[in-house]
Amino acid sequence: MAVQSLYRRYRPRRFSELRGQDHIVRTLRNSVINEREGQAYLFSGPRGTGKTSTARILAKVLNCEAPVDGEPCCACQSCLAVEAGTSYDVIELDAASNNGVDDVRDLIDRAGLGSPGRHRVFILDEVHMLSKAAEAALLKTLEEPPPHVVFVLATTDPQKVSETIRSRTQHLQFHLLPIGDLEDHVRFVVRDAGLDVTEQAIEQVLLQGGGSARDTLSALELVVAAGGVADEVVDLDEFTEAIIDGDPGRVLAAVAFAMQQGRDPRTLSEELVRHLREAFLTQMAPELVQLPAERADHVAEWARRMGNGSIVRAMETIGDALIEMRHAPDARLLLEVSLMKLCSPGDAGDMTGLIARIERLEKAVASGATAAPSSPPPPVDPTTGRTKLGGAARPAGDVPRAAPEPTLVKAAAPKETVTQAAEPSASPVPAPSSAPAVVTSGSPAELWPQVLTSLKPLVRALYSACSVTSPSPDTVVLSAPNAVHQAKCNEHAATVAAAFEKFTGRTVALNVDVGEAPKDRTAGTLRPSRSASSRDKAPKDEVPHDDIDPNELSDMPIVPVESVLDRVNRILPGSRVLDEGDDKDTGK
Repeated sequence: MAVQSLYRRYRPRRFSELRGQDHIVRTLRNSVINEREGQAYLFSGPRGTGKTSTARILAKVLNCEAPVDGEPCCACQSCLAVEAGTSYDVIELDAASNNGVDDVRDLIDRAGLGSPGRHRVFILDEVHMLSKAAEAALLKTLEEPPPHVVFVLATTDPQKVSETIRSRTQHLQFHLLPIGDLEDHVRFVVRDAGLDVTEQAIEQVLLQGGGSARDTLSALELVVAAGGVADEVVDLDEFTEAIIDGDPGRVLAAVAFAMQQGRDPRTLSEELVRHLREAFLTQMAPELVQLPAERADHVAEWARRMGNGSIVRAMETIGDALIEMRHAPDARLLLEVSLMKLCSPGDAGDMTGLIARIERLEKAVASGATAAPSSPPPPVDPTTGRTKLGGAARPAGDVPRAAPEPTLVKAAAPKETVTQAAEPSASPVPAPSSAPAVVTSGSPAELWPQVLTSLKPLVRALYSACSVTSPSPDTVVLSAPNAVHQAKCNEHAATVAAAFEKFTGRTVALNVDVGEAPKDRTAGTLRPSRSASSRDKAPKDEVPHDDIDPNELSDMPIVPVESVLDRVNRILPGSRVLDEGDDKDTGK
């Protein structure tokens, strides 16, 4: 014989046993005590919150032989018949499977019959599943029911119920149970049933229940069947931490682990959206959070790190993926793509990417950092040379560490300036203009290729035609091709001087004179002069280009253009053009 489920075994029998629905209990008890019960009720709310149980309690108290303070006695013959499901006074109908007009007409015919008790209660579960014709047939009876009939309509989606039916009922909305009430109920069931479960298992059950009493007890029953110990579950924090750190490999590993545990991509996406919603509520409305106190504090911490804008953007992105999953052949691929976008929001070329970069810069400024990295470098396996995937699967001692920042060492002479980022013999790597200053040894003429590469495109184009000399370590002289070029270069002299200062670690005086740059005979253009040492130290990835001197431009010779008629006469000698008015036979 099958064992009765926990949620059926511990279903509430009285109003006082309902948890988390005090507003419903107060309304119904007062109406029974004052004998002002309504003829039609609409119970709506999430699944597992007690809608059908409350309807049965109401049916019991309306026909109870000895009610006390609006509560059924649960001992008389009428109450026991209702609990056993054999009462002639209570008729339950599942509108999901009996949604036709014939089913409703049969119910209406039965409503006109008498009953042994004081009231005849009709409970219609999932009433939003009724067809339009069935709703129309029910409407007249709801408007003018027999005096002894009470209708209780239950639904999880009240918006799908027609407005005409809702306007003829007293609408009572059920809420998800507060986490404290739900925890008390779970511990009561564990004690009363003599179950052996761990504290970690209870916490897992509460998280899986999500505020639904029935779902929570079902999860508890599954844990008890597994030995009372919490199984290895998918940690949703793994996804959020990967998004915060911008680690695509970690989020892909988390998805792979969830799929190995049997999670469906759509179900996992819905859980992620609910998880992000809880995080958003911790920042905007903490009183609405349905989490234990310690768990709520943890979620609030990473929500603060992630930011409300990023949380909302993540919910929208995963929500869009959920919509596309309805017709997608591979739902997992859509989930992975959406999570990859969230890990690298700055890579997007749309407004979302721009907003993400602005938020990252604002966080960097607020924390006092010099720059906000877009994403940490992925770890590399030294044995294979390939990138490692995964965050939780990565060993604790194998977490990649950030490279130490270069230390600025100033000495009396320029030769003693050192660089910790590279060996002296290594080729210098061009540093972006927004990067921190890196002190590099060498004269200004030797550093000129690196300084030129770090400039913005417009400034780099102007100074590419200039040659550089260095009379002293603190003075740089540039030779421009002509006076016009010199004037344009002087407009950006401060930028170039600042670039020199970043590479040398000292203030450099910059002067731009007019002089002729050496001519490249092979290309026929002017190129900036470079010493042998500077050519050796030029970046390997620098693409050579030819600079155009306006003074060497000349006009091309004028070549007569052959008309179409001349070309036809040349190809077909003796031919002539006929006008539209000419006679085709005579040529006149």
